[in-house]
Amino acid sequence: MSNNTNNRSSSRTLFSGSAEDRSDAIDWELRPGGMLVQKRDDGDAAAGPMIKVKVSHGSYQREVSIPAQATFGDLKKLLSQETGLEPQEQRLLFRGKEKENDEHLHIAGVKDMAKVILMEDPASKERKLEEMKRNQSITKSCQAISAVKAEVDKLSVQVSAIEAAVNGGTKVADNNFIVVTEMLMIQLLKLDSIEAEGEAKAQRRIEVSRNHGWLS
Repeated sequence: MSNNTNNRSSSRTLFSGSAEDRSDAIDWELRPGGMLVQKRDDGDAAAGPMIKVKVSHGSYQREVSIPAQATFGDLKKLLSQETGLEPQEQRLLFRGKEKENDEHLHIAGVKDMAKVILMEDPASKERKLEEMKRNQSITKSCQAISAVKAEVDKLSVQVSAIEAAVNGGTKVADNNFIVVTEMLMIQLLKLDSIEAEGEAKAQRRIEVSRNHGWLS
């Protein structure tokens, strides 16, 4: 009976105290697996011991140093500087399982010289591939438009010569008008057949307008 009384007294003592004492109480957090531990300050990770992690990404193999209590999100930020992949474009696997950004290395079991696999997010990879194809298409369109522009530049010289002759009172054969007009029309049809977007679309619009100007 006396022991039970003492235990209750100890429990009351543990949770009693002034408001100031309670304000300095330890903060706790629940870790995976149900373990209750003292909550870390944000600066604890940087102040903890450093470990080296082996990162494998295709042919890319490198060792990076990082605080042992850092998160996988922190590791992604570090790898972003090394690989050029943004953190949201990365997937990190440890022991065959993908890790979330807020998971801590030491809790997951990452020790010094542990191996982590880095993979590029498939959706991000697909977006980059589409962007690369789009840029290649724009480049190809711009080259085709430039070729048309060069031909129109040559024809414009002939048009200017014909206009100068007419304005000077020199008679110009109708066939000269017909040939130049047909050549300009051919270039206009070439422009219409070029599939363009972005910068190439703007260039095509300019050349179409210029071509119409010579035809008028």
